[in-house]
Amino acid sequence: MSRFVMGLLALSLLGSTLLLSGCTGRDAPESSPAAGQTTASALEARPREQRLPGPPIRIAMSAAFVSESGIGVYSKLADWLAGQLGRQVEFVSGFSYGTISEMIDDGAVDAAFICGYPYVLKQDGPDPTIDVLAAPVMKAPRYGNQPLYFSDLIVRSDSGFRRFEDLKGATLVYNEESSNSGYNMPRSFLIERGLTEGFFGKVLRSGSHEESIRMVASGEADASFVDSLVLDYDRELHFGSAADVRVLMSLGPEAIPPVVVSTTMEPELRRRMGFALTHMHEDAGGRQILDEALISRFEPVEDAHYDGIRRRHALAQRAGFLSLK
Repeated sequence: MSRFVMGLLALSLLGSTLLLSGCTGRDAPESSPAAGQTTASALEARPREQRLPGPPIRIAMSAAFVSESGIGVYSKLADWLAGQLGRQVEFVSGFSYGTISEMIDDGAVDAAFICGYPYVLKQDGPDPTIDVLAAPVMKAPRYGNQPLYFSDLIVRSDSGFRRFEDLKGATLVYNEESSNSGYNMPRSFLIERGLTEGFFGKVLRSGSHEESIRMVASGEADASFVDSLVLDYDRELHFGSAADVRVLMSLGPEAIPPVVVSTTMEPELRRRMGFALTHMHEDAGGRQILDEALISRFEPVEDAHYDGIRRRHALAQRAGFLSLK
């Protein structure tokens, strides 16, 4: 593991107790199946003598099914997984897609919640180090009970923009270049409409969907393509600036950000993690966490689920249109 990654991981784990779970040095708590816990979940809960051996499992997050306002959901999920897997679980956040990719390569983290676009780029590289494990299915009817999401084009609520064409010459803000909903999807949208000569008057980088939403709401930018999951969460719970923007149009649906695991993860641990996530909705404690995140369930997904993202990336490569403008 590189010193750079070791240093980042140490800072994350030691510097913010809010963003990690199960890092107290104590064993994961043991308990009998809670009232309402299903047989399937109960069968996977092992007593102490059958606990899985090994160091803590480190799970990172770079793309979320909730906004930054709901980061505590991940700590709860990590605690729940620790109980299901019988091993200490640590949750790491606050890093870019690229940094988390390097942390996976170096073995600093074992699993991650990441955007589908970085997953595809990494999986299709010369030496893939991750596999897709599962993906969330959101509750809202717009997602059709499938592991999908959208890229929502937002403008300020009181703006005069009524259709996409009205944004000619306007200021666009995006979160980052490795984002599917914030960059890959809008880029292919422009290509498909022959708008590659410079549609927007100015393009800014914000660093996150939450900041993009704030910039649009404040008038620092006219529009942004943002992750529908982030927007939905903040609207539902009245966080941030989501109430001050409206959706002009939506792109997609596209494959939702997945949970990925390192290819070096031991098979039994991988099997149990996949089982725990995909049966989480059948467990009373797990159901409560999913409800808080507006998730119906996790379900298994395969690499081919992300072929739509691959096609968008390939289109940009063929067109030589790599930068939004």
